[in-house]
Amino acid sequence: MVDRAGRRVPLHGPEEFEALHKAGRLAAATLDHITPHVRPGVSTGHLDKLIEAYMRDHGAIPATIGYNGYPAASCISPNHVVNHGIPSDDKRLAEGDIVNIDVTVILDGWYGDTSRMYFVGEKIGVKARNLVDLTYRAMMAGIAAAKPGNTLGDIGFAIQSLVEANRCSVVRDFGGHGIGRVFHDAPHIDHFGKRGQGLKLVPGMVFTIEPMVNAGKADVKILSDGWTTVTRDRSLSAQFEHQVGITEDGCEIFTLSPAGLTQPPYALPQEALAQGEALS
Repeated sequence: MVDRAGRRVPLHGPEEFEALHKAGRLAAATLDHITPHVRPGVSTGHLDKLIEAYMRDHGAIPATIGYNGYPAASCISPNHVVNHGIPSDDKRLAEGDIVNIDVTVILDGWYGDTSRMYFVGEKIGVKARNLVDLTYRAMMAGIAAAKPGNTLGDIGFAIQSLVEANRCSVVRDFGGHGIGRVFHDAPHIDHFGKRGQGLKLVPGMVFTIEPMVNAGKADVKILSDGWTTVTRDRSLSAQFEHQVGITEDGCEIFTLSPAGLTQPPYALPQEALAQGEALS
């Protein structure tokens, strides 16, 4: 099986699914770990240090460090930043921000890749809350369409139709990707499309579904650092990402939160909040 670019699409068996589940679970646990630290005043550089330490403490390698020259263990993208925001000690989150945090681990040679939106503080605007909620629902609509016999176009259609019905736009410059022992593999996953078009889904395929949704137009631009992508109209942007594998009757999500944290606002136990206070 090859994708539209002529690349071979790897198919994985049960043992490989188990390895991918372990890597995905660790990536999701990393996002759980930093949740109490995502608060007004924290620097994105501090969050990145916590992320890297957690990965290494659990036997994994941060996949993004050095990837095509990328300098950090995570991508942290607030407000109108669409993706690939580079963490820095000089960049601090503020009350009312929304922020995407994207992490990828390498565990025993297998990649686990996921991202999640966070609310910074409690004074989050209605428009921002609605955008984040819509983006999560769009990702889950795409996942619901990821089953054998459907096509990649069915996934894109499910996402696009929901987003555009709510007067927002799907970013078209970036998409999901195959993943396993390779970070970015075949097939490419568009988050827009038409029913029945594109590659047919079969058991063993593994890829990410990670729609980027803008409150304004879909147009984006990459800043001079070569990584940070922002909305051209400065509108808010949001993203969620899960890594999934096609099974005989649907798909398995490898990156579910071990703590049950799916979308903000995240309810945390007091001990987690206390830990966040101590380490910030």
